Amino acid sequence: MRYSQMLLPTTKETPSEAEVISHQLLVRGGFIRKLTSGMYTYLPLGLLALQKVTEIVRQEMNRAGAQEILMPMVQPGDLWEESGRWKKYGPELLRFRDRHDRDYCLGPTHEEVVTDIARRELQSYRQLPVNLYQIQTKFRDEIRPRFGLMRGREFVMKDAYSFDMDDAGASKSYEKMREAYFRIFERCGLDFRAVEADSGAIGGSYSHEFMVLAETGEDTLVICNECSFAANVEKAAITLPEAEESQVELEAIAKVQTPGKKKVKVVAEFLGVEPKDVIKTMFYLADEEVVAALVRGDREVQSVKLKNLLGANDVEPLEEDQVWQATRLPAGYLGPVELPLKMVADQEVMRMINAVAGANEKGCHLTGVNPERDFKPAIVGDLRQITMEDRCPTCGGSLGLKEGIEVGHVFKLGTRYSEAMEARFQDSDGQEKPFIMGCYGIGVSRVVAAAIEQNHDDKGIIFPVPLAPFQVTILNLTPKDATFCEASEALYSSLQQQGLEVLLDDRDERPGSKFNDADLVGIPFRVTVGKTYAKEGKVEVRVRKSGETLLFTPEEAVTYLSEQVRLALSV
Repeated sequence: MRYSQMLLPTTKETPSEAEVISHQLLVRGGFIRKLTSGMYTYLPLGLLALQKVTEIVRQEMNRAGAQEILMPMVQPGDLWEESGRWKKYGPELLRFRDRHDRDYCLGPTHEEVVTDIARRELQSYRQLPVNLYQIQTKFRDEIRPRFGLMRGREFVMKDAYSFDMDDAGASKSYEKMREAYFRIFERCGLDFRAVEADSGAIGGSYSHEFMVLAETGEDTLVICNECSFAANVEKAAITLPEAEESQVELEAIAKVQTPGKKKVKVVAEFLGVEPKDVIKTMFYLADEEVVAALVRGDREVQSVKLKNLLGANDVEPLEEDQVWQATRLPAGYLGPVELPLKMVADQEVMRMINAVAGANEKGCHLTGVNPERDFKPAIVGDLRQITMEDRCPTCGGSLGLKEGIEVGHVFKLGTRYSEAMEARFQDSDGQEKPFIMGCYGIGVSRVVAAAIEQNHDDKGIIFPVPLAPFQVTILNLTPKDATFCEASEALYSSLQQQGLEVLLDDRDERPGSKFNDADLVGIPFRVTVGKTYAKEGKVEVRVRKSGETLLFTPEEAVTYLSEQVRLALSV
């Protein structure tokens, strides 16, 4: 492609609404343009990068035995009513009615539609397993779209759905997809981790997120420094060491005056104890029921763990005035002893001895509180946020925190949708059984943004070769000189004959502008036909990632670039 014939509107100005580097560089580099909040037009360079990701995804999905289909973006509401998600999904689901007053929505995901296909077209176990996927535009009406392609309302996604006859088959399908995802993100040239994750609104019993590691990531990951364990903090399991038999004598409960002392740290200082000796009682609204969550005073409740322990669809923390309205008890002085509410306790709380807790009376706390003897929670489990003091649940090693950007998610759905929508097949005994399902998503457009978040410098984007819209750019610094034009055209032709994707900058612009634009858009290799060619008959080849500059004859440059690109694409 010739730069002079391409719509490639680079700019020096950073858009005021662009908070993260990928958004800034995608706009400045002429990849995307905003249409309205959370919705973007892909200009030629942006579409080329998107197509690179799409093709890698398609190749690996086909390699794994999945079959590509294309489902409608507009979905009938009655399918969502069948699955039970019409009311549960929330305001992100953009609902509307047609001229016949029938409910529809713009698809944020396609579990309902694909389950409807399965119940219509798959009748026998002989047709299984089946894995169907599509690469399609989705729409989620985010309350606050931000970060450009990272969290938009309209985005490109690959979503796949597997149908199996039993759990063993479903596990094989899940593992095939997990392995395919490893290949996809390795081929994209990304530094990523697969982490244990929560299934969220999709549902299901088991899931992994694929996270690109980047400082601007929205998710925090817990990674073992000594083994391959990695998990989202929402899911990171905490394994307590074996309990030692205590020789401490249990004290009797005593009420003490703590006027104006509400916070754990303040109460602990006032009573001369450590925060870890205080039982912290937090209140949540879980599907319209007020529940109390108990953790040690130096810990924090992990709301996703709480939701999963309760089996709730949603949990929301309550403010002090909401606690008073719901319980008529004084917030800041509440504790588990004789608390007339459902209680969920972290496993660590049940090991506490002679603890301090609220007395459920204004200005008072209790000392000598002991679980089992003094209170019995309805549920005990892993409820708290993991800390760096904890050990790896797999190997016992030390842990670290890293930021990540979610680019893929694989779920084991089980019969969540097939049961609700009566999607069944006949087994070998003639019995009807629900399909065992899996769900596998990749944010295709998000991968482009995540790659930039991970690969950039102060000059612009540094695309991994597999994702670059062009692999090589040729800069003709003197486009009015026939000698330079002839050399540039010959290089352009030779590289294309080798199968490389080349952008020839044939504009009549200052050399500085050409260098700046080449760095900004992040093409992996730059070939400069300039003064060195006039003096020595050699061109400069600059590697964008390392900044290394090499001198070659045009013939040597073609050989070098062909080898480097093929090597980068052979992962």
